[in-house]
Amino acid sequence: MRKNIFQIVKAASAAIIASLIFVLFFTLVIQLFSIPLGVVKPVNQVFKILSIVVGGLIFIRGDKGWLKGIIYGLIAVLATYLLYGAISHSLSISWKFIIEILLGTVSGAITGIIAVNIKKNV
Repeated sequence: MRKNIFQIVKAASAAIIASLIFVLFFTLVIQLFSIPLGVVKPVNQVFKILSIVVGGLIFIRGDKGWLKGIIYGLIAVLATYLLYGAISHSLSISWKFIIEILLGTVSGAITGIIAVNIKKNV
């Protein structure tokens, strides 16, 4: 049990850190090039999903990868949402946030399944 919790915490932490790195890099790209603001939200969604994938592939092992994935995906989405909300001084819950939670949990579940099966075969 403790091992599973530790895997989830590490995967969620890695996803949050990866998301921050992606966003910082994208902010630099926006500053250097004239990128339309309409592109920012979809790109940020892709970065969050990629971050969840990165965290899961690195840290999820053992069994019940789908469950671990759902949990760390949910934690990563909530934490990044709160973090970005605190940075931008705006937190609002809407249907888009619900979709973001669903994307994060589904991404986490799929990544968890893949991660535990990759680890078994290696």
